[in-house]
Amino acid sequence: MANTSSWHITRPAHQTLLLVTIFLLTTLDFLQVGMIAFAAAPIMGETGSSPEEYSFITAAYACVAIVMISMQCWLVERMGWRRYIWGSLAIFSLGAWICAQSNTYYPFLFGRVVMAVGGASFMTGARVLVNLLPPSPLRFTGIKVFASGLALGTALSPFLAALAVSEDTWSALFLMLIAVALVVFVTASFCLPWQTPPELTKSQSHPFLLMWLAGGAFAMLWALQRSNYNFFSDLLILSIIALTGLCALIYFFNSMVRFHGEPLLMVRTLFSNRRYIVGLLLFSLCYLVLGANNYIIPQILQQALGFSWSTVGNWHALGLSSALVAWLMMGFIMTKRPASKKFFVSGFLALAAYGWIMSRLTPTANIMSDILPALLCNGIFIMLVMATTAMHTFREVQQNETVFSHAQQVKNMAAQLCMALGISAATIGMQWRATVHYAVLNTEITANNPRYADTLVQVSTLYARQVATPVADNMAFAWVAQMVKQQATLLAGQDYFLLVALVGALGAIIMAVQQLMK
Repeated sequence: MANTSSWHITRPAHQTLLLVTIFLLTTLDFLQVGMIAFAAAPIMGETGSSPEEYSFITAAYACVAIVMISMQCWLVERMGWRRYIWGSLAIFSLGAWICAQSNTYYPFLFGRVVMAVGGASFMTGARVLVNLLPPSPLRFTGIKVFASGLALGTALSPFLAALAVSEDTWSALFLMLIAVALVVFVTASFCLPWQTPPELTKSQSHPFLLMWLAGGAFAMLWALQRSNYNFFSDLLILSIIALTGLCALIYFFNSMVRFHGEPLLMVRTLFSNRRYIVGLLLFSLCYLVLGANNYIIPQILQQALGFSWSTVGNWHALGLSSALVAWLMMGFIMTKRPASKKFFVSGFLALAAYGWIMSRLTPTANIMSDILPALLCNGIFIMLVMATTAMHTFREVQQNETVFSHAQQVKNMAAQLCMALGISAATIGMQWRATVHYAVLNTEITANNPRYADTLVQVSTLYARQVATPVADNMAFAWVAQMVKQQATLLAGQDYFLLVALVGALGAIIMAVQQLMK
């Protein structure tokens, strides 16, 4: 994608439509990621998928997404922006329709893969489309619109997922995505350019290297997903598979560095830029935490504290709405005091507060007074740290349209991998800590413990009002066992949230020290 300055959109009406397209593309991407992640359990039930099978779907989607993101610039150079967005939306909508009609595992798997082919690059494409606006304050408006779409999609996804599933219409998740995609198709039709760059400036596809990328990504993602279930029994083989995948990815990027001509990704230029590398590492940390939080929060609120699925979705959405408020405040402050360190410090302090508040939860926690403040802090962290990182990571590469596009692609490829890593690490960590706490709590379940005996008698007496005494005794024991399991899950969650609080505190300290040393 050579110099695209001749593609700049100058007509005010077309610029407005472009801003709407950018907003809707970003919203669509975060809606589909958030809704399908939050509604994983109901979707598994409706399609008859086991957790292992659903993990394979997740790995397959992320693998296809990584490959398609890597090829975005190559495809745009040959199709032009309008045809590329049209094609992406059409394929994405087809995949969503297949998913909506699925009632078994394999059709749903196929639908998700098709969705990945079309929708993997929505976020990357939306950000690069901002550069079709002429260099002016309007381009900063485009960045604000992009971030607003991110915040809105993140906040709406759990609410819409809870609404659709609670009404026994889980397929409505995908119909909503198709509806948004149709609107984007219309707006893109009136504002995006048709042009493609000269043939000599186009990047090359490297089919053989793409096979290494696809194979390496899938091996790593599959090993990460399988580790959720076989970490302790098959650690060696999973480690070998993950290491093999990592070596394949290293080979792919090393080949990009050594390639002469127009590579698929300008890795050599990107990896020689210190600001970009630091930003990429910070992005990776954010997506790691985001993936872990997406897994932990519903599990703690549902399994450990007993809140209903719809309640969790509604309150989680309300908590994430703070991301939009934080962005609006950030945009107002930035015009007067643009220095970034205060946003980094505030964002990591919000993460520390989120972790600390959640680590103090008890079985009697109130969702409004005890949990909502933490969820609000989580939304603030997402926006302040990730938006600020985005503004500074690409500062030195945005003058070259191709390098900027490749920088966005590599960042979002890392995001797919780190989100999966965060989910897997959280799953393994929760299994480990819950097992440790369960073993300790289980030592108290003995006939010699008067508190256990008294509790068993009281609960059995209550059940005996409705059923025979032997059945009541069994039901009382099952109730106690369930309480022990919930308590072990809550304690494991507290361990995780203490770790998150530590990460947030360290991040705030590092950023503050850097500011003082200037």
